[in-house]
Amino acid sequence: MSDLEIRGILAAVVTPFTADGSAIDEDNLRAQVDRLVEAGIHALVPTGSTGEFASLSLDEHKRVIELYVEAAAGRVPVIAGIGGLTNQITIELAKHAKQVGADALMVVPPFYEPLGFEDVKFFLTSVSEAAGLPIVYYNIPGITGAKLSAAELAELGEIENVKYLKDTSGDAVSLTELLVNHSDKIKAFNGWDTLTFVGIASGAEAAVWGAAGIVPEQAVELWNVLAEKKDLDGGRELWAKLWRLADFLESVNYIAGVKAGLELVGSPAGPPRLPARPLSDEKRAELKEILDAIGVTAS
Repeated sequence: MSDLEIRGILAAVVTPFTADGSAIDEDNLRAQVDRLVEAGIHALVPTGSTGEFASLSLDEHKRVIELYVEAAAGRVPVIAGIGGLTNQITIELAKHAKQVGADALMVVPPFYEPLGFEDVKFFLTSVSEAAGLPIVYYNIPGITGAKLSAAELAELGEIENVKYLKDTSGDAVSLTELLVNHSDKIKAFNGWDTLTFVGIASGAEAAVWGAAGIVPEQAVELWNVLAEKKDLDGGRELWAKLWRLADFLESVNYIAGVKAGLELVGSPAGPPRLPARPLSDEKRAELKEILDAIGVTAS
């Protein structure tokens, strides 16, 4: 996989559940993949935060990755989100993802007891040695407590296979430093919804974006206009509407917001898994108005 190029809009995809939230809705998952691929999404990122990985059993986690790989069928890369509270669990998931054909891994460090810099390096090295796939380090310090500087994040790129970084810190200064000063060491992708425009305009080669699952055509259009055509004014015009969606999702339970959005655009994926609960009627109405303004038919 050394020739894998990860670039563009990487949809952070949901895990569809049955109506009572008790099981994976496999047929729905396959339909979600077809919809996103047909819309031009450049890659799929299952079992990350948007995919509710922390609510999945180990067997469910493996099954969701397997289903996304099967459904994508080589049409777009699948970057499997993996992580757990121990090296053992993460390595088991990494080996399984490789076995079933995932193209790369998005690796989050243990998220209960915060790791220091040296511990993060040890952790990523062990995962890399076990799987041998390209790795996107998932930098989400608000959840993991692993708060690394831009220079430390760049140093992770010295670990074999650690080629990329999903930055979900919300720190635009740190993201810009990575893009400007450290792109030779690690390729930083934006992973904070409301900084999507900033990241792409600053030179990020990809954006990992949960909202892209709701409005994939518009997300791809933003990428094409801003990253490929270098049309800053056109990008600003598109972003003015998409920012409202990104801002809304960050103001509510993110999973509930994304799944409500999918339902409103006619591609429901079941409820969020408890204890997360569906959006209130008031918030759904607000989301519908935002989607209407973007030009997406919402019901």
